[in-house]
Amino acid sequence: MNKNKSLLLENQLCFAVYSTSLAITQLYKPLLDSIGLTYTQYLVMLVLWEQDGLSLKTLAGKLGQQSGALTPVIKRLETDGLLTRIRDSQDERMLSMQLTEKGHQLQPRAEQIHKCVIEQCGIDTSELTELKQQLDQFRAKLPSHIEL
Repeated sequence: MNKNKSLLLENQLCFAVYSTSLAITQLYKPLLDSIGLTYTQYLVMLVLWEQDGLSLKTLAGKLGQQSGALTPVIKRLETDGLLTRIRDSQDERMLSMQLTEKGHQLQPRAEQIHKCVIEQCGIDTSELTELKQQLDQFRAKLPSHIEL
């Protein structure tokens, strides 16, 4: 039996973050199903509702993802009629995302989802804001890679 308490699952920060992330995505799932989006699609749409017409590279950077990981998500959103992918006429490697009218019309329904999630969290808005700020600060301190 392992006597090292630092290796107990209940003492792991990574598990606390992981299990909380799972719980949040499970909370969002039925709400997002009602508007036809997956969690990752929702994140892409949030970025585009904030700033439409972003390049794939910029969009991926805002989400902390690789461009290639987002390509299937973007293609599905295009198939669903929520955005169009536009190639730069000067450099065809550059791709930008432009919301369609249907994509813009989904935003008010997404705002209702946001309100519902906040209500379901069981903490007040100021606590939620403080927690988010702490998580943002913590994420900013994490190294991009660690060598053993």
